[in-house]
Amino acid sequence: MTTEYFTSPEGRRLAFRKTPPVNGGPTLIWLSGYRSDMSGGKAQAVKSWAWETGNGAVLFDYSGHGESDGRFEDGTISTWREDALAAIDTLSEGPVILVGSSMGGWIALLAALARPQRVKGLVLIAPAPDFTEKLMWAGLSLDQQDEVMTKGVTLRPSDYGTPDPVTKALIEDGRNWQLLDSPIEFDGPVRILQGMEDPDVPWPHALELNERLTSSDTVLTLIKDGDHRLSRDQDMARLIAACAEVVGRSGM
Repeated sequence: MTTEYFTSPEGRRLAFRKTPPVNGGPTLIWLSGYRSDMSGGKAQAVKSWAWETGNGAVLFDYSGHGESDGRFEDGTISTWREDALAAIDTLSEGPVILVGSSMGGWIALLAALARPQRVKGLVLIAPAPDFTEKLMWAGLSLDQQDEVMTKGVTLRPSDYGTPDPVTKALIEDGRNWQLLDSPIEFDGPVRILQGMEDPDVPWPHALELNERLTSSDTVLTLIKDGDHRLSRDQDMARLIAACAEVVGRSGM
């Protein structure tokens, strides 16, 4: 798949790669994590599996990520949710399965609630709903919290490269999209993969999500030695198995 571009209804130029389904199969749409993009190994594995099985695949980058336009620091959960809905509406037709990693898990849940007629299933890898408040904000020192509120941004050390800019806009906007304080109304199949040695999204966070989802066809897999990336060969195999199961359970 070659990289193409489309302009969202909000006027953002977003990069994407896609392959259409054959014989009416579903389209798997990849939703990346915070500061991640569609070039990662898990995204490529999902794309390859979809192509091999005749299902559609859409990979795209949120604004401020990867090959898309925009500054990362200007992004919020609202912004990236809009980008995901634009990708669903513009780049796919028919039933879709959302495959979300980390922050992408939160975006997938928000998109499923916004497009209940289109989203038939979810595959979530180390999903991080509500992370801006319950994980990011809660993990900042009082001095860092004060810096966010007075200066508009603080830099948080990251294990994955340069420090993460945590903006006041991101924190305040994220409070409008919290999901874990009430039932999450979704009735399609859901598969959650969560490492128990994940330093970024603690595994009890996945337990809470599991409890909040209304779908009776929800399976949470805890991987005792798994980290946040879940990108080892055995983790990739679990991801593909989860995608296959959700496609099968979705009646497509």
